[in-house]
Amino acid sequence: MLKRDRSIVVGSKRHGSSLKRHRSSVVELLPHDVVELILERLPVKPLLRLKSVSKRWKSTIESHRFKERQFICRKQSRGIDVLFVSLGDDEARGMRIVLGSSIVSTVRFPTSCTVFCHGSCDGLLCLYCLNDPSFVVNPATRWHQSFPLSSYQQLLFDRLKIKRTLDSTPCGKLGFGKDKVTGTYKPVWLYNSSEYGLENITTCEVFDFSTNAWRYLLQASLYRIRGDHYPVYLEGSLYWFTECEETKVLSFDLYTETFQVISKTPFPHVRDPEDFNMCILDNRLCISEKNWPTQVIWLFDSSGGMDPWKKLCSIDLTETISLYGKAGFRLFPIAILDKTKLLLHSRSYLQPAVIYDLQTKSYGVLFTPTTRGSCAFYSESLFSALSN
Repeated sequence: MLKRDRSIVVGSKRHGSSLKRHRSSVVELLPHDVVELILERLPVKPLLRLKSVSKRWKSTIESHRFKERQFICRKQSRGIDVLFVSLGDDEARGMRIVLGSSIVSTVRFPTSCTVFCHGSCDGLLCLYCLNDPSFVVNPATRWHQSFPLSSYQQLLFDRLKIKRTLDSTPCGKLGFGKDKVTGTYKPVWLYNSSEYGLENITTCEVFDFSTNAWRYLLQASLYRIRGDHYPVYLEGSLYWFTECEETKVLSFDLYTETFQVISKTPFPHVRDPEDFNMCILDNRLCISEKNWPTQVIWLFDSSGGMDPWKKLCSIDLTETISLYGKAGFRLFPIAILDKTKLLLHSRSYLQPAVIYDLQTKSYGVLFTPTTRGSCAFYSESLFSALSN
């Protein structure tokens, strides 16, 4: 049945004029539930074209139920992809690298935003900057939606106008994720209050796409956070590091909009905040710690009881000096590709992205950027609507 349906699609592509003439027979050839199962296994670009086959196919492909099933099916059948998001003024060189079932490629968006949230959420990327509207973008469909500046961004912009510099106060990082209960996407700012003359320990702003406005949470985090670290999203929650004597991991449930500490880090006392970072690998919360001459990556296991952190690997940084020089002392884990290939990237300008083989413990340069930017793990989707 799959072969027969494919021949119809290819035939309609070769003979576009016959598509309308045979449309009714194509739609009736298979039961629609079987057609749906076939469509769910297709990539996004063919699905966008197939919406023209019939009104019913268009309605099916645009339904939220189908988008969810197609996204899950594609994630289960192939590996995670990686996008190098070009943020420079120069045109990025096109790139497409295949590793097993994963694809590494370059993307650039027509926006002045120069920062994007860690990773992706349901195939959506969130880009932002200090003084221009932020954007949520679907790289596969090129759908995008802007949203206005937060009060926090205005605070930063006003400080910059007065002082001409943001002095030593670290700029906060925007979080972006999905409320798994309602299906609502939420950009979130969490920042320490005292640096801006505000009350309470921290201040939290959440954007509501249904009203196109930011709102304050009445109860923000009771712990100060490491404002210069990117929050990460996983399964309905955002995560930050706390700024405590013993570093902890703070979670924010996007449905209940409540904060809680889930664990201490496996390295409670850190001298330099740039020596560690948070990431998502294989759909697991991870922490990377640099302690020269090694960099250790830990996986969080909620069933681990008193010791929830399990070591994934220990990387010998001395072997990266020939690739990065001093920049090699700080590598950011991006994704595990083809089951055993860990992609690492330094955020320094035009530094290469490397593959670290978890089995052979060897390195190899995957690509060298030709413009400023950074990498994000990614799975393509049809999602676009940001409110129910």
